[in-house]
Amino acid sequence: MVEHSETHLDRVFHALADPTRRQLLERLAAGERKVGELAEPFSMSLAAVSKHLRVLEQAGLVERRIEGRAHFCRLQPEPLAAAEQWLSFYEGFWSQRLNALEAALQAAPGDQPPEEGKADGRR
Repeated sequence: MVEHSETHLDRVFHALADPTRRQLLERLAAGERKVGELAEPFSMSLAAVSKHLRVLEQAGLVERRIEGRAHFCRLQPEPLAAAEQWLSFYEGFWSQRLNALEAALQAAPGDQPPEEGKADGRR
């Protein structure tokens, strides 16, 4: 189970690592769209946009529905929750570490920064 989760999380972060894919997700946040509509603002081929969409599908971030010749895509936000949960752990970790550092610096007895212009810090 853990290996499956790690692989899934790897796919999500891989998908989010590309700015084009992030822009596609932003556009899909407004609602379901045809692949052609998604491709309009990009200066790349429809095939290139489809490859980006496949990466997003493999990560579980996009679901594709086919009606005749039209391909519709919609955002699947659930995998983003797993990524946010992973990031939240490290946000808490670093916040705790930085708070401890701040407390240690404030508790340091009478330390003063060295005077300007003196390399060794003596007065």
